[in-house]
Amino acid sequence: MTKITMPQAGQSMEEGTILCWRKNEGEPVKKGEILLEIETDKANVEVEATESGVLRKILCPAGVTIPVLTPIAILATASEDISSELADAAAELSSLLGNQLPSAIKGMALGTVARPSPVTSPIPAQPAAVETEAEPQEPVLQEIKASPAARQSAREYGVDLGTLWPGSGPGGRILSTDVTRAAVVTAAAPRGEAVRRPMSAMRRAIARNLIASKQTIPHFYMRMTIDAGPLHSFFRAEKAKYPCTLNDVLTLACARVVREFPSFRTRIENEELVEYPTSNIGVAVGMEDGLRVPVLVGADRMSLRQVAAESQRIVDAAKQGKVEAMGQGVFTISNLGMYGVEEFAAIINPPEAALLAVGAIRETVIVKDGALRAGRVMTMTLSADHRVIDGLMAARFLNQLKAELESPESLGE
Repeated sequence: MTKITMPQAGQSMEEGTILCWRKNEGEPVKKGEILLEIETDKANVEVEATESGVLRKILCPAGVTIPVLTPIAILATASEDISSELADAAAELSSLLGNQLPSAIKGMALGTVARPSPVTSPIPAQPAAVETEAEPQEPVLQEIKASPAARQSAREYGVDLGTLWPGSGPGGRILSTDVTRAAVVTAAAPRGEAVRRPMSAMRRAIARNLIASKQTIPHFYMRMTIDAGPLHSFFRAEKAKYPCTLNDVLTLACARVVREFPSFRTRIENEELVEYPTSNIGVAVGMEDGLRVPVLVGADRMSLRQVAAESQRIVDAAKQGKVEAMGQGVFTISNLGMYGVEEFAAIINPPEAALLAVGAIRETVIVKDGALRAGRVMTMTLSADHRVIDGLMAARFLNQLKAELESPESLGE
């Protein structure tokens, strides 16, 4: 018998929302099969079964937001008596949520135990209950192509997905960004009136995490401007050979320099300093409904071509709500250069110890040895956690990164 709980997908995750169950009550489940989809504060996550058995009882239906490690279902054999486990789970849910216990859970007959079902065809993405008169718009969600995150956002903002078809995703699939864009336009329609709308789960998580970061991490900042002419020429030459971006070059350079500085591969986890063996670089992806940071694991061991391909893949997945290697990063890059931002300072993504904010490559007059020449420069600002990284170490890091970017030929090897 296995009590399935809301997983903790990352150290900062405190609660998750069940988007849909992939298995019905009474249906057999094999180890490794996808049981359900959840929405965390950063992404949508598919949850696999860790054991084989029968899904005897779903305790929390789709749409419920529940704290991590809270029981959400019971997996057992077809003949096991699970009445005591059902009673314990009900008591635990009531104790944790109190008056906030969702009515869908309060009204559940926990004594009713599902038996194995012969159903083998795929189950609907939403429970049949959505077809009742109480939720008239839910059948529309079934008839159009939309990501789970888009459906959740539509419920939060009260947006009819039928008005957004086709979306900006593959095959017209509606994405969460389509929903938030529509919500903003709708909210802006009344003139001269204040508009109130609930914060999404992602925005609440961003607010909570960044407030904690600024309040608990002793940030210090270092800024350095480099001669970006060689970097710009190198990037243009590599781009002519295969698809890549300037950010890919920056990612590889940072990964190789991070590899040489153990303190930049170190995180604070539960009062311990944990040094990671590889450069797992987080790539900040800005979206209209928030910020996602997929992680390129072992980027220091890749070629530029591999970094470019993997970065594109994980960024595309993040835009669809799937964040890879979430919570495994040691260093994050935030690049706003494509928007013309010359320089900025960013907040560290805990439990990491540093973050690099990168501005635009811009044309300017460079003075060297008393002579003037036209050239290109780029400004980088390092945010560092003084509990892990000292000022001298940060200065050395920036100087080595500067040397790497001003002579980038080795990055193409």
